[in-house]
Amino acid sequence: MEKTKVIVGLGSCGIAAGGNKVFQQIKSLKEADNLDFILDKTSCIGMCFREPLVEVIDETGSYLYGEIDEKKAFEIINQHIVNQNPVKDYLVKSDLFPSEDEHFFAGQVKIALRDCGYINPERLEEYEARNGYQALKKITSEEVSKETVIQTILDSGLRGRGGGGFSTGMKWRFANKYKSDEKYVICNADEGDPGAFMDRSLLEGDPHAVIEGMIIAAYAIEATGGVIYCRAEYPLAIHRLNIALDQARKKGYLGKEIAGITGFNLDISVKEGAGAFVCGEETALMASVEGKRGMPTKRPPFPAEKGLWGKPTNINNVETYANVPWIINNGSAAYAAYGTEKSKGTKVFALTGKIKKGGLVEVPMGITIRDIIYKLGGGIANGKQFKAVQLGGPSGGCIPEHLIDTNIDYDSVNATGAIMGSGGMVVMDETTCMVDMARFFLDFTQKESCGKCTFCRIGTKRMLEILTRICDAKGEEGDIEKLEELAYQIKDSSLCGLGQTAPNPVLTTIRYFRNEYEAHIRDKKCPAKNCKPLLTYEVIPDKCTGCMVCARNCSVNAISGSRKEVHFIDQEKCIKCGICFTKCKFEAILVH
Repeated sequence: MEKTKVIVGLGSCGIAAGGNKVFQQIKSLKEADNLDFILDKTSCIGMCFREPLVEVIDETGSYLYGEIDEKKAFEIINQHIVNQNPVKDYLVKSDLFPSEDEHFFAGQVKIALRDCGYINPERLEEYEARNGYQALKKITSEEVSKETVIQTILDSGLRGRGGGGFSTGMKWRFANKYKSDEKYVICNADEGDPGAFMDRSLLEGDPHAVIEGMIIAAYAIEATGGVIYCRAEYPLAIHRLNIALDQARKKGYLGKEIAGITGFNLDISVKEGAGAFVCGEETALMASVEGKRGMPTKRPPFPAEKGLWGKPTNINNVETYANVPWIINNGSAAYAAYGTEKSKGTKVFALTGKIKKGGLVEVPMGITIRDIIYKLGGGIANGKQFKAVQLGGPSGGCIPEHLIDTNIDYDSVNATGAIMGSGGMVVMDETTCMVDMARFFLDFTQKESCGKCTFCRIGTKRMLEILTRICDAKGEEGDIEKLEELAYQIKDSSLCGLGQTAPNPVLTTIRYFRNEYEAHIRDKKCPAKNCKPLLTYEVIPDKCTGCMVCARNCSVNAISGSRKEVHFIDQEKCIKCGICFTKCKFEAILVH
């Protein structure tokens, strides 16, 4: 019988929730009582809403415990490890006991995330034990032709998971076509939206899968060098990447004459980026790698012909590369069996916002937005009503409630005005102001503009100014039309994807929530009761008890009234801070 294992989730999400303290507590208990079990660590398994997570694997099965602190860790060790009695109250997933969170995993199909949460990402042997590097060995030992590898990826239907959705196999074929003594493969790990959480988690949890995918791509296009471009704000991902690269070199997966094949020489390095959102665009990314300012350039020539250092280059993102070894091992038909006619395989989403159970999920293409939010995510938090979902990151679009049954595939999502992006899915409820939400996302993209294109640099600034005026109760008739006109000019006149997609949040919110814009401008009201300059606070006489709590907490003395008498709010003095509303215990403050 194998020894009992205790595994602590130490991805960035787990560490932020206190995972390191839990790990040290378990380590101390193990050493103090000389307990006979294996203590190990893993990364994020997706159930971020239950971090820190601790898994116990013994002869009876697997037991995943959630929201564990040092005190609960002591109970788990004392009861489960010492007395062989699982602590049912903390279980979130188990082979033997039902849990209310089990539906979070139902319907998921893990291909890109297949090893995350199952291995220690700092141990090559654990990756190898789960078919790691078997795909590389398969194509090199059998000396599979480059064209056969490319055709396998092409037949799988794998499309780029970084946002554009271009055929990965076609991209590789283009890069293979151009001959050169130097060629490069690049992994784009610099997306700056909620989907970047997915990239970071993959790099932290299964770095070898990404590396193996890059090596296979390098074999297919005859690349001689590789770069993983990762933002410096992901120190744990970079740390584990460098460990994995060193291990791959020592094992012969990287270096000279890989797998004994003459001329197959490849090394991969990590380039730390400064976190510029525009560097998610491939030409800006390559400029940054070369030490230049990260700014996009005109295409053609495309990177496949003239990329890094002027040499043929293939660029895919983290999730795309992570899929490649699985496809080679299992065949293109197995991958294409998931998804829809034009969107094959699975997609990873970072589910966040006003959702009960947020985290990282991987689902087959074609699943509906409803199923992700209500079946996996458990529905909307705090009993609120679903209003919209922002799909595709800061440059994505807002999909309203009446389109909740939209299938998650490239064509269906694009038809709504949103984009697939790198996998950010931000859920909004009835308290979300869609005008303010558009302003929030445009504020981000406007700041991240590299400034090269006039329409992107100045146009997004003008749009942001208009949105800010509207949210500040200074909106004017014609503002909506100005926003639309500017949006289309920016989309049509910008060089890269940042400018071409930056207006999406504004256009989709105008398209689906035009009434909210009109209420802000014409009625000077915010239907979601979110924009403070548009709110009015009044005392409800029938509910006011004259307790004076609101008056005592008003910083500008805008509330008058004696004890046990109905109070009054002076609208000229009121600064709309909302303190009276939050402090009143009798729901006697009306907000409208």
